[in-house]
Amino acid sequence: MLTLVTLPLLAALVLPAAFAGGGTRRWFGGRAESQRAEAQAAKDAAAAAFYELDTAQRDLRISIETIVAVDDSPAARRAVSDFEALGRRIDEASGKYIEAVDAHDLDRDELEASVATRARAELTAAKDQLGRVKQDLDRFGQGLAPLLGKAETQLARLAPAVERARQALLAASNALDDVRKTGLRADDLAGRLAALGPELTKLNQGAGQHGVPETLERAERVSREAGAVRAEAERLPERAAETDHRLVSLRTRAQALTTRAGQVEPVLSELRRRFSAACWQDLQHVPEQAAENVRQAELKLKEAQAARDAQRWPDATSLLSTVRALLNGTDEAVSAAGDRLRRLNAVSKDPQQEIDRTRFAIRDAQRLAMAGRNTPDPRHARPLDDSVARLERAVAALEGRHPDYWHFLTETEAVRATAARVVSQIREERGGPV
Repeated sequence: MLTLVTLPLLAALVLPAAFAGGGTRRWFGGRAESQRAEAQAAKDAAAAAFYELDTAQRDLRISIETIVAVDDSPAARRAVSDFEALGRRIDEASGKYIEAVDAHDLDRDELEASVATRARAELTAAKDQLGRVKQDLDRFGQGLAPLLGKAETQLARLAPAVERARQALLAASNALDDVRKTGLRADDLAGRLAALGPELTKLNQGAGQHGVPETLERAERVSREAGAVRAEAERLPERAAETDHRLVSLRTRAQALTTRAGQVEPVLSELRRRFSAACWQDLQHVPEQAAENVRQAELKLKEAQAARDAQRWPDATSLLSTVRALLNGTDEAVSAAGDRLRRLNAVSKDPQQEIDRTRFAIRDAQRLAMAGRNTPDPRHARPLDDSVARLERAVAALEGRHPDYWHFLTETEAVRATAARVVSQIREERGGPV
């Protein structure tokens, strides 16, 4: 926070003699009195310029103090420095004015015309100097508008921001009280709310002690964090119900997977009996792995139940996610065995359907590659030609005594994937839908 240096004040009052136009005097002719009147008019004009400058300086000092209370930027520090420099010029001009006033008693009897003329000249010079400084001060004040506007905006935000923070803390506290009435402890939320206590103390101490920007930032942070505590507290009963539902659902799913995993071994037996080893050897460990995964899932479910009973909600959520991942992996592995048998049965009975499906994908890609062209782009033609040869090799491999149907299926899938990739590339290059 910037420290505003107390700037020298203008002389509070001008000597009463500066404005005393009364008194008795003897009259000594028209010329002397004319010069006296002109000098008096110059004195009055200088006094008016003096007070205008003093008023402007006082008003700008308030603006500078407002900026300093809020802004610690280089621009704000430069404004303070410039104001101090103007203050020194104001003191100098004011000193010249006071010296000119003190040097000449315009109410003196028998005032010589030459003295009155000199007084008028000095007072006029003092007035002009005061006017020039006033113009510079006005320009300086106009240049402060952006900084002052920003500072006033922040000051205007201060009281509402602090009040919002207080109300947010109160609402969070009330939400915690309500959720505890349902039997939920919400200890972690209570700890987070208690941690905001020192922040509330600083807010109550005010911006005078901690600064406007810091207080604004603190108020907004307290409002945000207290709002988060309140939202979580209000959702806690729903979260508890969701956790209970997930525990029941995942426990049921684990039991069902235990039953399904027991059906994998008969599937493997049929695969071993009817197909070559290459078609099933990667599935040999599915029964053991499925049983282990289900066992691990059941252990994690017990830990999740304990975490839920202790109302350690983040731990319960994390453990349930682990259980779900274990069961998903088991489900995929168990399903893969049955799916493998189904697909092998189908292709062993009629491989032509798989061949035709793959050839169609290649021909579709070839037609797109030739659309609007006499010859295809080598970047598209080469992978499609390779795919044709790859399919032919896969078909030829089926002619053996113990064909590897699984290899055939993986090869046709790879060929279709290549064709789809070429189609996507062509459409992207031509700006069409991918």
